[in-house]
Amino acid sequence: MHNSNTDIWLAGAIAAFTVDFIVYPLDTLKTRIQSPRYKELYTDAATGAVQRRFLFRGLYQGIWSVVVATIPSSGAFFTTYEGIKYILNSAATKNSDDSTINNKLAFKHSLPTPVINGIASSAAECVSCFILTPAEVLKQNAQMVSSSDNNRSRGKSSTTLRRHPTMQVLSTFRAHPTHLWRGYGALVARNLPFTAMQFPLFEYLRERTQNKWHQKQQTGHQEQTVTERALITALSAGLAGGVAAVVTTPIDVVKTRIMLNAATEEGEQNVSSASRRRGAVAVGKEVYRKEGMRGLFKGVFLRGGWTSLGLGLYLSAYESGRMYFEKRREDKDK
Repeated sequence: MHNSNTDIWLAGAIAAFTVDFIVYPLDTLKTRIQSPRYKELYTDAATGAVQRRFLFRGLYQGIWSVVVATIPSSGAFFTTYEGIKYILNSAATKNSDDSTINNKLAFKHSLPTPVINGIASSAAECVSCFILTPAEVLKQNAQMVSSSDNNRSRGKSSTTLRRHPTMQVLSTFRAHPTHLWRGYGALVARNLPFTAMQFPLFEYLRERTQNKWHQKQQTGHQEQTVTERALITALSAGLAGGVAAVVTTPIDVVKTRIMLNAATEEGEQNVSSASRRRGAVAVGKEVYRKEGMRGLFKGVFLRGGWTSLGLGLYLSAYESGRMYFEKRREDKDK
């Protein structure tokens, strides 16, 4: 393992920063489609037609809150993921004959590789979500600010609000900043099955593709370039991420509703404590009762598409960065 924790952290942070700017508009559209006020804010009441000038306005609103939080959360994710995966692999019985691997645990285990990857990614996700939750709450509510201003506050000066949507949302949590973590459980509930499904599938697809690549080489020992590794990673991650995104869309819809409600309830003094305590199951039941299965799968194709694109770019950028730092460290050690 030639990468240090700093290398892994930097590679993850660079990947997160790059991808956020590329796929953020698609994430904004997904949030607006999943919002319970989608029809009210983005469709014409008389004709039912989508009002594109509202739906596609301010697609980058709230991005800075995500960039600030995603960089440390991404670094924390990959540091935790790679660390736990390395520790678990060191104690695997299949590696017991390899003298170069020192067991980091006090016991041996025979867990298959997909289970090891699932455990590592799930633990990493819990750490990452704690850092990311406040930014997600701010982001998703900021993505809705312009629409609310245009439809509910015609008589008010909304220009300033549109310029600073994140600060407007943040001001509603001034009295209770800890409420920014209200969506942590929902975020973990969505991300745990997503990462537990996506990372083992990603690792499997990447390994199969890597093996096929090596088989096509005449010598079988030709070293991969950064571009070749990035392409293999992008294709594997994109396919795995798209599948996982489609399956976990109902949980994503529930997470979006909880986070959008957080700012609404924070700004309304007459909201009952029972309403504030509504959990993911209660919100999911409400969505199903009012909108059926179609409501639980709102934005499924958009989510699947942008997740596939985003994860393909994200993990390929991460692998490229990690490979670059690895090669640089190896060159220094020579």
